[in-house]
Amino acid sequence: MSERVNAGLHGESAMQKQAKVLLGFWIYLMTDLVLFASLFATYAVLRSNTFGGPGGGQLFNLPLVLVETILLLTSSFTAGLLTIVLSRGNRRLVMVFLALTFVLGVGFLVIELTEFSHLIQDGNSWQRSGFLSAFFTLVGMHGLHIAVGLLWMLVVGYQVLYRGLTTAVTRRLRLISLFWHFLDIVWIFIFSIVYMIGVL
Repeated sequence: MSERVNAGLHGESAMQKQAKVLLGFWIYLMTDLVLFASLFATYAVLRSNTFGGPGGGQLFNLPLVLVETILLLTSSFTAGLLTIVLSRGNRRLVMVFLALTFVLGVGFLVIELTEFSHLIQDGNSWQRSGFLSAFFTLVGMHGLHIAVGLLWMLVVGYQVLYRGLTTAVTRRLRLISLFWHFLDIVWIFIFSIVYMIGVL
C-alpha cells in the first residue's frame, strides 16, 4: 500500500516538474517577446533615419528574402510534423523531421549572413545610419536565436540517437518545436514590417 502511495507521489512530482519546466519556458518566451517588441519599436523610430544614405528600397533584395521566408516557414512545418511523429514514438521519423528542420534552418541562416556580408562589403554596415543600426540589431538578434535553435537541435538529436525517446528527450524536442514556431512568428513580422514596408 505504501509503495503505491509513494509511486503516486513520485508520479505527481514528475508531472509537477514537467509543468514547471513548461511554465518556465513560456515565461522565457514572453521575455523574448518583450525583447523583440522593443527592437521593433526602435526600428520603427529609426527606419527613416538614413543619414543621407540608402533606405530599405535601395538595399533589400526582396526575392532573396522571400526564399528565406519560404525556408523558415517550411522548417516550421517540419517542426510541426516532428511533434506529431513524436507523440507516436517513431524515433526514425523524429530524426528525419529534426534533420529536415535543421537543414532548412541552416539554409535560412546562410542566406541571412550572405545578405549581411553584401551590405557590409558595400559600405552599408550598422555604423552608417540609425536605420541600418536598428536593422542589423533586429534581424541579427533573430538570426542569433536561429543559431541557438540549430545548436539545440544538434544536442537533442545526439540524445535521440544515443538515449532514445526518453521522457526528458521528448520534453526537449517539444520545447524546441515551440521555440522554432515562436521564431517563425517573429520572422513573419520582420518580413512584413522591415522588408515589405521597407521596399514600398
